[in-house]
Amino acid sequence: MAATDAVAWRDLDRASLTRAYDNSAAVRDSTALVAGWRARSAAFRESKAGQTFAYGPGPRQALDLYRCGAAGAPCLAFIHGGYWQRNAREDFTCMAEGPLGLGLDVALVGYTLAPEASLTRISEEVGAALRLLRQKIGPSRLVVAGWSAGGHLAALMTTLAADAADAALAVSGIFDLGPIAGTALNDALRLTDGEVAELSPIRSLAPDGLPVSVIYGGAELPELCRQSEDYHATRRALGLAGDLHVVPGADHFRVLDALTAPDGRIAREAARLAGL
Repeated sequence: MAATDAVAWRDLDRASLTRAYDNSAAVRDSTALVAGWRARSAAFRESKAGQTFAYGPGPRQALDLYRCGAAGAPCLAFIHGGYWQRNAREDFTCMAEGPLGLGLDVALVGYTLAPEASLTRISEEVGAALRLLRQKIGPSRLVVAGWSAGGHLAALMTTLAADAADAALAVSGIFDLGPIAGTALNDALRLTDGEVAELSPIRSLAPDGLPVSVIYGGAELPELCRQSEDYHATRRALGLAGDLHVVPGADHFRVLDALTAPDGRIAREAARLAGL
């Protein structure tokens, strides 16, 4: 299946389509990599104090903010992945290392997971988190970023929370929910036709939308590559601002190495979008 084939997914049965989006199975050591992030994140929290702000009553309805130390710094709000049904913001605290080193404050955004929450509710929660962040710290610029499912949510916020964000950085994201509705992932998500239409970033583009930079790894699954390429191409056809970057040789998990390192492509792109 070619990464540029926009209709190939429609020809796949449910099992094949599920495999086409199974990033964990595609990266054999993905469990160890995620465990490494969790350990690194725990060590980070022990070494650097942060602030936690609740935007709702739920245990996951909160964000953790880490300051770079510069007055009036821009902020990067990072949304974690896990296909909207796994992981937690605390697992990804280490992703703040690169942006902090470049002069950005960093917020790690939490949200309620499926099946407890629908994707509509998850999207509303992330929007509420961004608005609280804007209200609490009033950053010079707020860039919303995310990886995998978080990449979907980051891109979606450019329409659902455009009043709170200034730009978005979507890493290895999902931009059309149509294929996802046909996979086993939908057992927990239970996407409606309306959600597929309204919550697919590629289907809800505004002509005056915010800048969105799209980044993915060169060794990702073809469907993940296609999603990023199609989304960027559709935005470009509408004259919307934003760049497309490929991290050479990176799989779906190792692509985030380019965020944790200050000289990584994702960290540098975040700083550029933040005006640094």
